[in-house]
Amino acid sequence: MSRNVLVVEDESMIAMLVEDRLVDSGHTVFVAPNVQKAMEVLRDHAIDMALLDVNLAGTPSTPVAYELEARGIPFMIATGYGAQGIDEAFRDRGCLQKPFRMSDLDHAIQQLERQLPDRVDQVSARTTSSMRMM
Repeated sequence: MSRNVLVVEDESMIAMLVEDRLVDSGHTVFVAPNVQKAMEVLRDHAIDMALLDVNLAGTPSTPVAYELEARGIPFMIATGYGAQGIDEAFRDRGCLQKPFRMSDLDHAIQQLERQLPDRVDQVSARTTSSMRMM
């Protein structure tokens, strides 16, 4: 089932790899390299789930995590810092430890999909695409 996935990642190579994998899996991907762009995506698009880098060029992605939580959107944190780098309020969200294999990413997305309510696929009529917000 196609989902709208927000990927908040400031490292362009990682963002590109994640984006390519998710698009190849049939998802529509919105990549945001910083908190401001992520908030714009959340304002302008119906996001189903998200993957957040915990540290965006020295700025924590915590404001995005709080917004996702307020909207009931499942998300997972991606970090190379381990659990200690994750805000305590979000440690139960799951962690995709960097560096990760594509199979780890696939598993993370499957975990997020299990958190989604059952619903008719509202985006199946759309063409799967990728939208880079830079």
